[in-house]
Amino acid sequence: MTKFAIIKTGGKQYKVSEGDIILIDKIIEPKKTLEFKEVLLFADEKDTKIGAPKISGTKVEADVLRAEVKGDKVLTVKYKSKKRFKKTVGFRPRYTEVKITKIS
Repeated sequence: MTKFAIIKTGGKQYKVSEGDIILIDKIIEPKKTLEFKEVLLFADEKDTKIGAPKISGTKVEADVLRAEVKGDKVLTVKYKSKKRFKKTVGFRPRYTEVKITKIS
């Protein structure tokens, strides 16, 4: 079993381990390194810590690879039958690509 953690950022939870590359919601102020302090669960070979709701003293460090990454386009369609109404709206979410460097 490898060392991993569950972190919370941007209202979402991610299961990460050292060396993982993940896409998180875009961070407004771009930095070279990030530190996630909201760690909900930490597990390694020896023990498992579960937060209530988060674990104090545990943090996850990450390097920013790309500050802004565009996601796939999400299309939504509004349609009303018998009214000749159809509207298509597109949306491309923005992400920040980070690489997890250290879990402590």
